Amino acid sequence: MPVRFTQEIFLEEYEEAELDPQSMELMRRARSASEQAYAPYSEFKVGAAVMLESGQIVVGNNQENAAYPTGLCAERVALFTASSNHPRSPFLKIAISAQKSGQAQVEVTPCGACRQAMMEYQNLQNSPIEVLMEGTKGKIYRANSVDMLLPFKFSSESLK
Repeated sequence: MPVRFTQEIFLEEYEEAELDPQSMELMRRARSASEQAYAPYSEFKVGAAVMLESGQIVVGNNQENAAYPTGLCAERVALFTASSNHPRSPFLKIAISAQKSGQAQVEVTPCGACRQAMMEYQNLQNSPIEVLMEGTKGKIYRANSVDMLLPFKFSSESLK
């Protein structure tokens, strides 16, 4: 007999003006990073901004390559840069914003590889990383933890 279980996922929807000042600044930095993305093939420009426990913000953007799939997503660029330059500094939040061919604020959520990378850092620091994602028409979605985006996570425990 199959066993059934339920996993609840909670996302909150905000207007930009409803965000706290820290989150507004993080989203602004993600938007700005998206403008500098190298996306000549898809024209889908994504920016990400990671806030460290110190309050410092590290940004990244997607970097495409003609030899798909050797490019890298904005979220992983920001996470890896933050980890490389600020080892052992916990991540509090990550904001993600995208635009397509000059259209601001297109719907964006992290891909599976980026969700897994975020989960790795969340597990490493043993505290949640808040995720802010910009949606269409000025809506911003907030997950209080990467667990909300990757409920059936793969972790070091899976390898034991």
